[in-house]
Amino acid sequence: MNDRIRITATAEGQERVLTDDALSFLLELHDAFECQRQQQLQDRRKRRAAFADGDVPSFLAATERIRRDSSWKVAPPAPGLEDRRVEITGPIERKMTINALNSGAKVWLADCEDASSPLWRNVIASQVNLQDAIREQIEFTSPEGKEYRVTAEQTPTIVVRPRGWHLDEHRIIVDGKPMSGSLVDFGLHVFHNADELIARGSGPYFYLPKIENHLEARLWNDVFVMAQQLLVLPQGTIRATVLIETITAAFEMEEILYELRDHSAGLNAGRWDYLFSMIKAFRLRGEAFVLPDRAQLTMTAPFMRAYTEQLVRACHRRGAHAIGGMAAFVPSAKDPEATERALSAVAADKSREAGDGFDGSWVAHPGLVATCREAFDAVLGDEPNQLGRSREDVPVDGDALIDLSTTPGEITDGGLRSNIEIGIRYMEAWLRGHGAVAIHSLMEDAATAEISRSQVWQWIYNESATSDGRTITRERCEAIVDELGRGFERAEGNRFREAIALFREIALEETYPAFLTLAGTERYLAEGVERSTTGPIPVTDAPAPVAQTTSRDADEQEREAA
Repeated sequence: MNDRIRITATAEGQERVLTDDALSFLLELHDAFECQRQQQLQDRRKRRAAFADGDVPSFLAATERIRRDSSWKVAPPAPGLEDRRVEITGPIERKMTINALNSGAKVWLADCEDASSPLWRNVIASQVNLQDAIREQIEFTSPEGKEYRVTAEQTPTIVVRPRGWHLDEHRIIVDGKPMSGSLVDFGLHVFHNADELIARGSGPYFYLPKIENHLEARLWNDVFVMAQQLLVLPQGTIRATVLIETITAAFEMEEILYELRDHSAGLNAGRWDYLFSMIKAFRLRGEAFVLPDRAQLTMTAPFMRAYTEQLVRACHRRGAHAIGGMAAFVPSAKDPEATERALSAVAADKSREAGDGFDGSWVAHPGLVATCREAFDAVLGDEPNQLGRSREDVPVDGDALIDLSTTPGEITDGGLRSNIEIGIRYMEAWLRGHGAVAIHSLMEDAATAEISRSQVWQWIYNESATSDGRTITRERCEAIVDELGRGFERAEGNRFREAIALFREIALEETYPAFLTLAGTERYLAEGVERSTTGPIPVTDAPAPVAQTTSRDADEQEREAA
């Protein structure tokens, strides 16, 4: 091992993943791109401070020529990515990997990011499971003795989502500083699996999360070019779909496609992170930017319609796939009536996406694959996609992207309590190593938890009121936290005490952390406070127990420091 690199933790399978050659490859990527990454993160902080001062995102004058030039297109779809009408997402846990491969979906988004808790054992296990899945060597036997094997004749194309640029890998230290989590997840997968994927008729494909502008996409493109040179892969072998899940990226969709054009596989409407980004960007801007209960925020809201339709337009104008948002419902055999109602809602949502021109969409559970497929089959028929369908009828309208004034709905006491409960329950599971968890029949991940805690913070800051006329204060939220805390399940290995402390820090304190995953990692994971746990995730569909400060924002502190 190079003496510049220090590994500070151990996990089963580590010697198979962190070989000397793999670490040397990571080091070359680190040396080439770490300074640029840090510059991009500094630019993010400056933009957040500018939004706090009253700026709003807009289409860039400097890149107008890219948008006006109608001649350029992205590369044609790569092998295995021509037909993407159903994509299933999930963490790269061994059993869930097998379930995804058996699901009947066209694509599996193997998630190292929002659906994965970054405990070291998970980071390593994800890479081990990817290697085994790609080589058709993956099996699993549960503690109860149930055996899981891949039985599907046709398995989904694998697309890996690495961690975002903002996340460090604290267990791999280079010259005394942590390596980029993005480069670790990307680098290990492409190093170990690119040749095998190509030999099997596919390739190393990725979903790129949390990108905020075209320069961050350019950085990824530079990474791809260098990785292909180092691994002697033809340029363009690596392909990437970018999640448009930040408000700034929504104003640079064509520029993002342009930067990645030789490596582009399209764009995805990352609806939950997009809502989180809207709240985060405009949380200090008063009631005009305050949104109703999370449960009332549907894709039919005007600002969300503008976002998705403009995404389809941008993609198809450039020959790129447009992939729709997540259906997070978890079917339950215990409540067939509720399941039937939810499946009807999922079918309507996916039919709307297919009708709008999307080429495919996401589901979080194998039980939704058929519903999504039927909706897209009805529109696509035997065609693999809708790339030939232009949406030039859609206006490119920046004002529509940020106009929240016509969003229907209200803030309710139930919505406030739900946000607090989901935030705490999710973080408790996340601290134990579970990044995707079913709570009240919905699959929650880091993105949905971010919405929950950010809404609570924003409602307190703006002294918003619930529909019963009561102002949302920190004291009111603290009382709900205390009330919920007395009713949470208690079992060996639970981390509710820490989850409640973390929720208070990220939702109820005066400062607003940019990401709960950053705060959680720095507080509980970076110092090696990782606990081995066994047993099921303690979630329940039982009702939760029933039960003004002036906030100073972290971006304000950054401006003062500058």
